[in-house]
Amino acid sequence: MAASFASFPRGFGALLALLLGGAALSGCASMSETVAPAFADPAKYELYDCKQLEGERKALAKRTADLQALMDKAETGAGGAVVSELAYRNDYVAVRGQAQLAEDAWRRNRCRESPPEATPPAASTTAAAKPASKSGKAGR
Repeated sequence: MAASFASFPRGFGALLALLLGGAALSGCASMSETVAPAFADPAKYELYDCKQLEGERKALAKRTADLQALMDKAETGAGGAVVSELAYRNDYVAVRGQAQLAEDAWRRNRCRESPPEATPPAASTTAAAKPASKSGKAGR
């Protein structure tokens, strides 16, 4: 009573392989949130001060957003989920791990966001830069 694969429709093997591959990749995606810190050096941010951590957190947030945008764009094409996972997921997980460790160091150091720098008004800088002209013919 052994079943032969020849009795199944022709595309069944390919469909089965795609389903199993998709299930395996979706398992990796949900697991990435708990594994992220494993891909980063836990001591990397130990000696950073708050100013260094602030810059690092902003850079990591931008990199995370860039990778997420690339993954979203890749998923729109044919086979996009597979391309997204293979091309960007490892970098995304590593950057998320670094961001989590930087955030932990931020809280441990009791850092606070620095206020945005005020820029001087443009009108006052141009008036101060332009010297008053002196002419010897003013009395005429």
